[in-house]
Amino acid sequence: MPIPYNRCKDVTVLSLTPHGPEGRENGLWLLELENPGLAKARPGQFAMLRPASWGFDPLWARPLSICRALPDRLVFNFLVAGRGTSALTRLTPGDKVTLWGPLGHGFAVEPGVRTLMLAGGIGIAPFVEYAAVHPTPGQLSLLFGHRPPLSCYPYEDLAQTVGAESFQDRSAEDIPRFVELLEKRMAEHAGALALACGPTPFLRSVKAAAEKYGVRCQISLENRMACGVGACLGCVAETPDGERVQTCTRGPVFWSNEITL
Repeated sequence: MPIPYNRCKDVTVLSLTPHGPEGRENGLWLLELENPGLAKARPGQFAMLRPASWGFDPLWARPLSICRALPDRLVFNFLVAGRGTSALTRLTPGDKVTLWGPLGHGFAVEPGVRTLMLAGGIGIAPFVEYAAVHPTPGQLSLLFGHRPPLSCYPYEDLAQTVGAESFQDRSAEDIPRFVELLEKRMAEHAGALALACGPTPFLRSVKAAAEKYGVRCQISLENRMACGVGACLGCVAETPDGERVQTCTRGPVFWSNEITL
C-alpha cells in the first residue's frame, strides 16, 4: 500500500527542546513542526516522521503520537528509545521533515460520560489533545504513572484542565502499589469509559482491571511501526481468536476485549 500522496508533506521544524529541566537527561523531548493541515487529527492518532537529513540511514520513519494539533503547529512529545529517536534529537529549527498522517484510529469521545485517562510514561502524550478538545472536560480524570520526574512530561497541561493525579515509580516495590491504585480508580469507573496508553505491561494491568470491574476500555498499543500505512506488516498484534491485525491501520487504539496482550 503506497503512502497517500495528499498525506505526505515536507514540513519545517519550529523548535526542539528537552521537556522540562531534566528532560535531556531522561531522553524526553518536545518537538514542534509546522502544521501542513492536520488540525482535524483525532486524539490518539499518530504521524510518521522522517527527517530529510537521514538519507538512507535510518531507513524507516518513526511514529509519534500527536500531542497537540494546533492551526499553526503540531506538537509531539517523544522518548529516546533507539537510534531513530536519538537522531530526531539532532534536528534544529528550519530543518525539513517528511510527515504523513494523521494515521490510525483515535480514542472514543463520549460527551457527558465519565472518562478515566490512564497514562504510563510517554503514553501521556495523546491525552493532552484529548483533554483540550473534549466537549465536556469536566467528565475527565487522569491517573499518570511515571519514572522520570514529573517535570519531564506535559502533566501540568492536563492538570490545568482535568482532575489529575500522578504516581512516581521509584523502585520495584512501587509497581504493585501503582497497580492497586489503578484498580481502585477503575472500580470507581465501573460502567463508564477508560482510555489507556503506555507500555505493554501497564496495558495488561489496565485490561485485567477493565474486565474485573466492567469498565468499557480502549488501549493504545506502542508496537513498532515502519510505514504506518499497512504495507510492511511489522506492527502486527493478535486478537483473542488468533487473527493477526496491523496496529497502524486497525489501531493503534483498540477496545481492550478486541486484542490480546
